[in-house]
Amino acid sequence: MPRQKITTFLWFDSQAEEAANFYVATFKNSRITQVSRYPEGSPAPAGTAMTVEFELAGVPFIALNGGPHFKFNEAISLSVDCVDQAEVDDLWETLSSGGAPSRCGWLKDKYGLSWQIIPSGLQKLLAGDDPARSGRAVAAMMQMSKLDIATLQRAYDGTTQ
Repeated sequence: MPRQKITTFLWFDSQAEEAANFYVATFKNSRITQVSRYPEGSPAPAGTAMTVEFELAGVPFIALNGGPHFKFNEAISLSVDCVDQAEVDDLWETLSSGGAPSRCGWLKDKYGLSWQIIPSGLQKLLAGDDPARSGRAVAAMMQMSKLDIATLQRAYDGTTQ
């Protein structure tokens, strides 16, 4: 298997291993691949995870316990393409638990990492050939926290039921 050229690197204060385990438990086909630990005399207690390498649905990530110097913000988010409303609902509930829901399918998890929980086909509704239809879908989305596929489709179609 070829080596991954670009990998997302996530800086945590001290919860890298906990967060990686949470994410791996949340997404199918995910796993921890390696944990390196701080040795004696390091900035963190010996044995504490320094980096945790993991895969979410086959995509590699590295989490670092780097201390409180940097925090996540919405300038970077992880976007998840969901196959149906059930997956949107499940991921929304799991990832927002202990975190903070936002608007238009965005949320922050309990570690402060921003996620976009997006149903497949959303782009077809938002950037369709008919600007009026797409405009209605965008207007509906702007009123939502968790995205609701049926409501977005009804807005796009111009129906209320």
